[in-house]
Amino acid sequence: MTPVSSNQFKPQLLWGTVMHRRLRPVEHAFHYPVFYIQLPLRQAAAHSQNRLFAFNRKGWLSVHARDHGPRDGSDLWQWAQGELAARGWPTGGEIVLQTFPRVLGYAFNPVSFWFCHDTAGQLVAVLAEVNNTFGGHHAYWLRVQEPLSMGHGSGLQADKAFHVSPFCQVQGHYRFWFGAQSSTPWSRIDYHDDQGRLMITSISGKSHGWSPSVLTKALLRMPFLGLSVMGRIHWQALRLLMRRVPFYGARPT
Repeated sequence: MTPVSSNQFKPQLLWGTVMHRRLRPVEHAFHYPVFYIQLPLRQAAAHSQNRLFAFNRKGWLSVHARDHGPRDGSDLWQWAQGELAARGWPTGGEIVLQTFPRVLGYAFNPVSFWFCHDTAGQLVAVLAEVNNTFGGHHAYWLRVQEPLSMGHGSGLQADKAFHVSPFCQVQGHYRFWFGAQSSTPWSRIDYHDDQGRLMITSISGKSHGWSPSVLTKALLRMPFLGLSVMGRIHWQALRLLMRRVPFYGARPT
């Protein structure tokens, strides 16, 4: 299993990069700067920094329970514990949510990761919570039983069961890897269709801690983070259309 990093159960703001690379039928790649947070969920509200960061209330930066999990505003840690227990997986440990926060009230998260630990602090499961631009969402629950870094093990695999991009069909599978122990923690997803690997996506970043000055700097540098994520998704879709990549249509779920 992946060991616990020294900052794993502290809230963190990370500056980093999103990367996306399509391999077929044409090569198409892009990367852009972002910031995101890692928020321990057991006592998430305790990590509020006045109005700079708020949990389940308005703030310059915020996370709302209704954007995640069951999307009914219920306690996210308790909900996840129930999901783990229903699968017969270890429960009782901290869960760290990695996500884009709302900035000025708005966010769009193509994928958020929930890193679920047992009572000894070992990573036992990851929830990859995927959203599409049509309002749909899907939860991929992944059991951790081997190292997750590239080159160690085969990664965590899940069959694709949810429509994300109109340039891909709902077929094949994902493989997930995570590098929590490097100086720049990263998460990577490889998508394989029936012809092999089609796309590689990743997000990586360096922690800058969790303080009023760090949160203020993020707000001032990227006040429209969520809008830029959504805008770039549509811009890249237009570029794929212009390159005549097959279009399979849009489905909300």
